[in-house]
Amino acid sequence: MKPKVSIIMGSTSDLSVMEKAAKVLDDFKIPFEMNALSAHRTPEEVEKFARGAASRGVKVIIAAAGMAAHLPGVIAAMTTLPVIGVPINASLQGLDSIFSILQMPPGIPVATVGVDAAQNAGILAAQIVAVGDDDIAGEITSFKNRLKDKIVKANEELKAVKFNYKTN
Repeated sequence: MKPKVSIIMGSTSDLSVMEKAAKVLDDFKIPFEMNALSAHRTPEEVEKFARGAASRGVKVIIAAAGMAAHLPGVIAAMTTLPVIGVPINASLQGLDSIFSILQMPPGIPVATVGVDAAQNAGILAAQIVAVGDDDIAGEITSFKNRLKDKIVKANEELKAVKFNYKTN
């Protein structure tokens, strides 16, 4: 199995957040890899990874970092693959991370999800891979239908909640 998605984190302290992306990819049956690379501590390894990812069959990169969150942008600067940034709440409620990932210069886009929102990063990566894979597209359609069904069921349950002035 060759990875279609690569999950990169600044350090293994981010694993508790990033395992949510891994679970999504696993549920959608998308092969992925996980590695710790630091834009500041292992810049040569980051460059080697970014420049070689596409040739290894990777289609999307999810990169997470906290504080001075340069990892997603550095990777995006060295590859033509889509990069999804996950800001990690390491300090300042993650605002420092989100601004570092969001404020990319023209020509170096990084898709950015919410702070610690690795699950959404996994879903977005799956949707990108699904553009060329009908089986994965079907899995995502089923997933979205389950989300819809959950809300429909919740509304049915809310009908049973009684208040004097509740009209539905």
